Amino acid sequence: MKPRNQTRVSEFILLGLSEETNVQPFLFGLFLSMYLVTFSGNLLIILTIITASHLHTPMYFFIFSLSFTDICFTSTTVPKMLVNIQMQSKVITYEDCITQLYFFLLFATLDHFLLTVMAYDRFVAICHPLHYTVIMNPQFCGLLLLASLLLCALDSLLQSLMILRLSFCTDLEISHFFCELNQILKLACSDTLLNELIMYFVTGLLGVIPLTGILFSYSKIVSSILRISSAEGKSKAFSTCGSHLSVISLFYGTTLGVYLSSAATPNSRVTAIVSVMYTVVTPMLNPFIYSLRNKDIKQGIQKLFT
Repeated sequence: MKPRNQTRVSEFILLGLSEETNVQPFLFGLFLSMYLVTFSGNLLIILTIITASHLHTPMYFFIFSLSFTDICFTSTTVPKMLVNIQMQSKVITYEDCITQLYFFLLFATLDHFLLTVMAYDRFVAICHPLHYTVIMNPQFCGLLLLASLLLCALDSLLQSLMILRLSFCTDLEISHFFCELNQILKLACSDTLLNELIMYFVTGLLGVIPLTGILFSYSKIVSSILRISSAEGKSKAFSTCGSHLSVISLFYGTTLGVYLSSAATPNSRVTAIVSVMYTVVTPMLNPFIYSLRNKDIKQGIQKLFT
C-alpha cells in the first residue's frame, strides 16, 4: 500500500512499550511508582537545599537546578503515557506531540549543560580553591544557568519548527511511548534531509562541547588531586566530586547504551524499552546518589525532618 501525503495531520498514535492488553496494568503500576519516586526524591533534594543554609553554595545551586530539571524531564513523557494506559487510548494530538517534543529536547539538553557546569564548578573548587568564591559568585552562577537555558531553548525550538515544515503519510504510528524526534522523522513523506542534517549537527555540537568540558575539567581535577601529598587530602578531594561523577557515568552510560542499541537493531520497540533508562531511571536514581554519597545533603535532610 502506497502512503498518501496529508496536508494537515491532526494526531499521532503512540504505540507505547507493549500492545499486549494484559501487560498494561503492570506498566501503569511500574511507571506510576517510578514517576512518584522521581518526583518526591528530587522534590526532597530541592526542599533540603532551600531550607538548609549551609547548602546555599554554587555546588548545591546547580544540584537544585538539576533536580528541578529532572522533575520537568520526566513530566514531559511519563504522565501522558500513564493517561493513555488508563484511558486505553494511544492518541496524541499533533499540537501536543510538537509541544512534548519541544520540552523533552529542552530538558534533556539542559541536563547535559548542567552536568558540564557542575564539572566546571568542581574544577574551580579543587584546582583554584583560593579564588573559588570570587569566580563562582552568585551573578556568574546565574549567568551560567541562564546561558545554558537559552541555548537549550533555541535548540529545541529549531528542532520543533523544522518538524512543522514536513508533511506526513497515512501511517502515523510512533513506535515509542512519547514523541521522539527520530521516530517522527521516519513518518514523514516529504524530504527530511535538511531535518537530519540540522539534527545531527546541533546534537553533535551540543553533545560534544559539554562532554569535552566535562573531560577537560576532570582531567585537571585528577591531575590536581594526584599532586596532593596526604591520603586524607586526596580522599576529601575525591569525595567532593564523587556524587557528580556517579551521575555523569549514569547519564552518559545510559545515553550511550540507547544509541548503541538503536544502531545495533532496527526494532524501534527495543529502542523504546532501552530509552526508559535515561528518560525515567536516571532521573529517579539521581536523588539517591546525592543523598547517599553526600554528607551535607544527608545532614540537610535530617534537619528538614527534625
